[in-house]
Amino acid sequence: MNKENFRKQIVDRLETDYSLLLQAAKNSHASATHAENIPDNKYATLGLEASYLAQGQADRAQEIKKALHDFRCLPIKYFADDAPIYLTALVQLEDDAGQLSWVFLGPAAGGISLEVGEDEVTIITPTSPLGRELLGKRCGDDVLLNGKLRREYEVIAVK
Repeated sequence: MNKENFRKQIVDRLETDYSLLLQAAKNSHASATHAENIPDNKYATLGLEASYLAQGQADRAQEIKKALHDFRCLPIKYFADDAPIYLTALVQLEDDAGQLSWVFLGPAAGGISLEVGEDEVTIITPTSPLGRELLGKRCGDDVLLNGKLRREYEVIAVK
């Protein structure tokens, strides 16, 4: 997989999400300040609720803006088969049921999944439970997650 193309795919997705959130925040702000939403009693909270929504959307847009910057500035590295995992590693995992999955260790935007060829790649961050456990691991190492569900993975490939 060409990681530069993958980064471009991530940036494109984040730019789309950013644009959508900015527009949604503007719409919510317009609704919050519209004359029809001026409260005429203490129970009329539509304008207040719309302002909370606008603020939440604006905050999320700023998070995405930072993620965009992080990915644009991120030096992409390619890893040898025996190299330890760290930022920009593309890692194939096999769970205890034999299911294969791909994750990309990125600086932000954890949880986004993108199609790359026939594979789905999920972005994880070093602060996520799986990301923390993967740091420093190598091909053949096992990763154990103890959360609500106990999960065990084997590192199959690092690129």
